[in-house]
Amino acid sequence: MMAVPQVRLLAPCLVSWTALFTLLSLGPSPGCGVRYTADWSSIDARPIPRWFDEAKVGIFVHWGVFSVPGFGQYSEWFWYFWRSQRRADNVAFMKNNYPPEFKYADFAHSFKAEFWNPDSWAEIIQASGAKYVVFTTKHHDGFTNWPSPTSWNWNSVDTGPHRDIVGELAQAIRKRSLHLGLYHSLFEFYNPIFLKDQASGFKTQNFVFEKTLPELVDLVMSYKPDLIWSDGDWMVDDPYWNATSFLAWLYNDSPVKDMVYVVAMGGNYLLNIGPMADGMIAPAFEERLRGLGAWLGTNGEAIYASKPWRVQTENTTVTVWYTAKNSTVYATMLGWPSKPLALASPKTSGVTQVTLLDYPSMVLKWAPLTQTTGLVVMLPSMPVQPGNAWTLKLEGVA
Repeated sequence: MMAVPQVRLLAPCLVSWTALFTLLSLGPSPGCGVRYTADWSSIDARPIPRWFDEAKVGIFVHWGVFSVPGFGQYSEWFWYFWRSQRRADNVAFMKNNYPPEFKYADFAHSFKAEFWNPDSWAEIIQASGAKYVVFTTKHHDGFTNWPSPTSWNWNSVDTGPHRDIVGELAQAIRKRSLHLGLYHSLFEFYNPIFLKDQASGFKTQNFVFEKTLPELVDLVMSYKPDLIWSDGDWMVDDPYWNATSFLAWLYNDSPVKDMVYVVAMGGNYLLNIGPMADGMIAPAFEERLRGLGAWLGTNGEAIYASKPWRVQTENTTVTVWYTAKNSTVYATMLGWPSKPLALASPKTSGVTQVTLLDYPSMVLKWAPLTQTTGLVVMLPSMPVQPGNAWTLKLEGVA
């Protein structure tokens, strides 16, 4: 019988270019012949996959039974807010819209996904400029978006849509040459097995071996994702989850053993969307995703495969964020300056050239800011849209 592993988890969040981006990710590993042992010093030696380091932009999709009420800032926590915290707004929402005997499980009957088209989702995500997707296979309510054998009658095939959502989306995503990431909650709010482990002070691990690990192994074996985001380690430390044993199995003996599952930091932006229960992405969401893609179509050179520069940001004329690629430095302006743009950090040379990615053939005039460093850039007169960002390409600077 195969020894089933363990997993380290991390709380979900939206992250920015400057935030530490914490994920458990799967990707190609150059050290395929290495055997890894079930300890963090060995596990953490796995390299970050190159595709992930270069992708920079991903889309996080929260979708499930919680999409039916779709209420509040963190709708995926609706059950807990309503049942355990008894938040006034959640209680009032239920009182005003549902009968007194209504249970959270009853929402599953309305999670029909009747208009869901995975190919449409994949097209919109590709149009956003994102290089990967992180999809919610299961959140803390325990409802699985695939036919998990350990979630009888509380999954998307037995009830609700009656479809293998993860499987269908995986096919659509891969047809667009996007990387597939799967989010999976380690724990479940009210699963009686988990609650028994919790009552024991987590001295027992019945939930881990009967639910969490079988599901993670099933996801790996069935869908072979490029990235896994496991979430819930803040409930209890990683020894309870048997994290290192799972990762050692994944690296050494699973069908994706030539891929890496590591904690990665820095440089990725994961943008969350929450489709409606019927499967539609709201027009406002779609408009913004396509707008992001249009911006990346012009400015992606400064984002994809970029590296941190020696200076991250500065506030001289307007707020500017720096990235670098090879010997080129990019300065992204969060606003259009009303006067010549002063950049204090770059060190110019006799071959320094400045262009605007919106107009790459137009070489901009510049002058030294001081005798030793910096430059003042004369920007062209042009109509600008408030709230946008523009990128200068600086060549020949140190």
